[in-house]
Amino acid sequence: QVQLVESGGGLVQAGGSLRLSCAASGRISSINAMRWYRQAPGKQRELVAAITSDGSTNYADSVKGRFTISRDGAKNTAYLQMNSLKPDDTGVYYCNADVALISATGVYRYWGQGTQVTVSS
Repeated sequence: QVQLVESGGGLVQAGGSLRLSCAASGRISSINAMRWYRQAPGKQRELVAAITSDGSTNYADSVKGRFTISRDGAKNTAYLQMNSLKPDDTGVYYCNADVALISATGVYRYWGQGTQVTVSS
């Protein structure tokens, strides 16, 4: 009933920047928190950044000062601006969102399919 589509990944040199987008569509009444996770090869998925419906944010210590999460409520889209990228930032980046559906009760969590980010040294 809800689809999340990430985009903006790619290959970048260390020190470079990328901007990821996560667009939600479907039977959406409202979206509460939206989050970005990443998973490096052989490692567990980890939370990178989160943003609530009122704009409050939090970040993993490893990305503070380099990454910025934002959202456009009208477009149901979250963004992750990534600056000063390091090889350790390499991984598949996933977004998720806590969504209230039209004509339904409760809040449901949906995931996107992921976008690859590769940072070369």
